[in-house]
Amino acid sequence: MEIGKITKVIKSALCIFTVLGSLLGSTIVSDAAEARVIPFTSPLDYSLANNWLYDGIGDDKAVDVFIVAPTVDTKSVTNATITPGYKSAFRYAMNQQQALYAETSRLYAPYYRQAAMNVYGIDAKTREEALKNAYIDVSAAFKYYLRFKNNGRPVILAGYSQGADMCYRILEEFYGGNSGDAAALRDNLVAVYAIGWPMTAEMIEKYPQIVPAKCKDDLGVVISYECEDGNVTDSVMIPAGTKAISINPLNWRTDSVVAPKSLNKGTVTQDSKTGAITSVTPGKCGAYIDPVRGSLIVTGINTTDYPKVLDIFPDGSYHLYDNFLFFVNLKENIQLRTNKFIEKKALSQKAS
Repeated sequence: MEIGKITKVIKSALCIFTVLGSLLGSTIVSDAAEARVIPFTSPLDYSLANNWLYDGIGDDKAVDVFIVAPTVDTKSVTNATITPGYKSAFRYAMNQQQALYAETSRLYAPYYRQAAMNVYGIDAKTREEALKNAYIDVSAAFKYYLRFKNNGRPVILAGYSQGADMCYRILEEFYGGNSGDAAALRDNLVAVYAIGWPMTAEMIEKYPQIVPAKCKDDLGVVISYECEDGNVTDSVMIPAGTKAISINPLNWRTDSVVAPKSLNKGTVTQDSKTGAITSVTPGKCGAYIDPVRGSLIVTGINTTDYPKVLDIFPDGSYHLYDNFLFFVNLKENIQLRTNKFIEKKALSQKAS
């Protein structure tokens, strides 16, 4: 890949974590004592419009998408503070995320005091405390959305990286059990796109409402994968000894059958601020699911062209490119599942 194209790809990924300069200026704190998490006593107030990035954009769409942002805070020690700079980085990253859903869904995305990048480089206990803090906001935002904005409409839950982690927590809190509210939520769940954070057998056993996708158009399921080059044995996303439950976004299989690059309808780059698509390259790469780790092994590209960028990722991690590499296939799949849900709902209402 030419230098110019490499730079374009890297810049497109970097906006997930703000800009290169701030990344290089951030510091990972290795001393857990310095990274002490102070529990939040209350969530943000989601009755305030300024606590929403997207608040019902796309009124003509038949379904809603509730999107949770990935990690963009590269400077805080544990949890983000809502500042103008944080909101800018948040907005740039989410402009990329929404591009997958905007043609299909009405958009909702809350600002939240997410766990900062730093916590992924320290001990698991401190990281979980920071993530629990973040979820206090996400849970409050979802409750507010359900009460005042949803009005019984079909929902897609979506998140990448930390955002995917938050989606699993939403499923755990709101979608389980035999209550009428939980059953209604399950009935109105189109799908969950939880990219870049693994689903495991342990999660599914504990929370049976977390249902892994098995094909291209099943409904109420979780679509999840994490991209690697085949040489990774341990990572923050998939620790050694963990097996992720994934689906291949090219052939929509859950086994290790290789999907050739001819099935890839488009790898993209995006503008680092607006999220606008700046290039689409069909047939860039293929993929298969690793039978041991459950990660999605990307074929036909080089790690030098798609570098890990951050030291918290191991060599061979394609985490930053999970969405970009299969963007067109993902976008078409979101539309496919949405269309099937709407058709199924219409038939059900007609029959009743």
